[in-house]
Amino acid sequence: MPFSPSHHLALAALGLSLIAGPAAAQPTPAPAAGETQPVYTRARFKSAHEEAGKPYVRLTLVPRAKLPFSTQTFRLADRALLDGIADDSPVEFVSRRIDGENTVVAIRAVPACRRFQKC
Repeated sequence: MPFSPSHHLALAALGLSLIAGPAAAQPTPAPAAGETQPVYTRARFKSAHEEAGKPYVRLTLVPRAKLPFSTQTFRLADRALLDGIADDSPVEFVSRRIDGENTVVAIRAVPACRRFQKC
């Protein structure tokens, strides 16, 4: 027995309500100042360079990120952040949107992830 158009609409509405769930109806409270922890993203440091006097870094994001194995260029907030970080080493970084560019504000060297183990 085929479904009528009204049945399709009802099923679509039901599916959306199941996807959205009760959390979508409730606003999330804004975090208080100073209570949030920075979120570090794992990557592999590829290189650093300058463009128009501004420092930039190239990072290859690990597969757990939303963009698997993509290499992206970020502006660097301070050149001193790269002290002790060698090319092709695993890192964790925090980026913010500053002056219209994705800018790395914190970066640190970390041990390499072992295959099939949680990092």
